[in-house]
Amino acid sequence: MFELNVISNTPLESLGDAEEVAETFLAQIGYLPRSHDSRSGGQGLRDSVPYRLFMDHLMRNMGKAWSVDELALLLGTTRPTVYRHINKLKSLDILESLDVEVDGQVKKGYRIRYGDLAKAWSFTEANVTMAMENYRRTVRHLQDKVRQEG
Repeated sequence: MFELNVISNTPLESLGDAEEVAETFLAQIGYLPRSHDSRSGGQGLRDSVPYRLFMDHLMRNMGKAWSVDELALLLGTTRPTVYRHINKLKSLDILESLDVEVDGQVKKGYRIRYGDLAKAWSFTEANVTMAMENYRRTVRHLQDKVRQEG
């Protein structure tokens, strides 16, 4: 299921710090909470599991596919927690799964689609376009039905 928060915003081009851009952007699209919840780990949002998963591992190593076990170990958290955040990113359609070899076994790994966030984001934009078109068709249908009834 595709899910994205869409809010009115201005481009974050005036921000010079990648961490600040990432934190704001990820909160805007609904991946990170708008305010930090101490249950998500760490003292601040940038120390949280979802932020570190995205920035420290997926963004700073975009070509690498990470296994859930590897991420859980590096992030100091559980596999279910990693899966919860992976699934949020998958719902934005910016992750792809690839086979990775871990200790001689092939497991599923995850990385930013194509190893390039800008290319991955084009999938998100396509999903938004399709969702908006479906809303448009529903609005027309609703209007037609109301007109027919009254």
